[in-house]
This record gives sequence, structure tokens and C-alpha cells, in this order.
Amino acid sequence: MASSALRPASGLDLDGNDQRRRIIDAMIDSCAEKTYAATTITDIVAGARISRTTFYKQFDDKRACFEAAVADCIQQLQEVAAAAHDREDPPADAVRKGTTAVIEALAERPGLAQLLTGDAIAVEPKVIECYRKAMIPALEGLWPRDNGGAETHSDPRLAFGKAQVLILNHIALGKADRLPELLPELVYLAVSPFGGHEAALHQSQLATESATTGVTPGE
Repeated sequence: MASSALRPASGLDLDGNDQRRRIIDAMIDSCAEKTYAATTITDIVAGARISRTTFYKQFDDKRACFEAAVADCIQQLQEVAAAAHDREDPPADAVRKGTTAVIEALAERPGLAQLLTGDAIAVEPKVIECYRKAMIPALEGLWPRDNGGAETHSDPRLAFGKAQVLILNHIALGKADRLPELLPELVYLAVSPFGGHEAALHQSQLATESATTGVTPGE
């Protein structure tokens, strides 16, 4: 199984945490290759290099493993986004950096994108709601708060939905590894609900410049 930039392949120690990690990684990789519906326990145990007995010590069934993989993907992307910016960054810059880091991570390991925007919706539509509830408050928290909440210029749920459609369409076209092509649009959608049109447009232009030159603005 190939290593992940988000979760590098560990050694072959047999402690429970390592076994669980490799099982989840195998589920993600198999879904990317075959979809969840076509993935079998045999595929998972082969990818994780474990026995079926070991699998069932960690998970009751394939569905339980899948749900754990989805939760793990969301957590990984939250961590990637949070690590991409500094506390001193203005909110709009922080959103652009976080969005860029997440999309580049998804492109590097398309299985994560496939799991969250393809299989997860087909298997359990409520997953996308969990994903939304994890990501939108994180974005909102970057902006100045007035009377208990950040000012909104547009519905962040609508922007999130549009972003999901863009990503899913790219994956459906076999372009998961080219997701960074969408960064100008995705950065605009991420910034606009709390930053407004002008800030979103400016950050979208910065994302375009970064994609063209390969240099992150401000570096």
C-alpha cells in the first residue's frame, strides 16, 4: 500500500493503533480504486497486511470500518487546514492558505476526496452534513466576531455545497489529481461567506497567481 502524505506508512509493529491505522488506510485506498460497494473485507485485509481475525478485533464489519475512515478523513483535513496558516495571518489569507492545503492534500491522495465526496454520499448522505459541520465553524472562527458570531455576506452552507459539486465533478471526470485547478473558484467560495465579494475576489486572484507561478503570495 502506498504511503500517504497525510498519514505516512508506519512500520510493521503489531500494536492495536498501528493495525487500526493500516486498516483505515486500506479502506480509503480500496474505495479509491474500486468504490465502497465493490470493496470487500478481503481487499481490506490484503491492503492492510493483516488477518481477518485482526480486522474483526478492530471493526464489527465493513460499514463500521468505512464510517471510521470517513471520520478519520475529516480529522486529517481539519489538521491540514489548521497547520497551513499562522495566527498572525489576516482571516482571508488564512482561509486561502487552509483551502489550498486541503485541496493539495486531496489531490495528493485522491482516495480521501473519493471517500468524502463520492462514496460517503452514496453510502450515508448524512456524512456530508458532518463534514459541513466540521468545516464551516472552523472557517467562521477565523473572522472577527460581532454579537456572538462572525458577520455573514452569503450563506456558507450554499458555498460549501457549490464547492462539493465542483470537487465531485472533477473526481467523476477522473481529474482528482488535478483538483488544484479549481483553487481560484474554491478559494472564492471559502472566503466570500464571511469576507464578502471583494475579499473573496482578491484571494481568488492570489490563488490564481500561486497556481501560475508556483510561489505562495507573501513568501
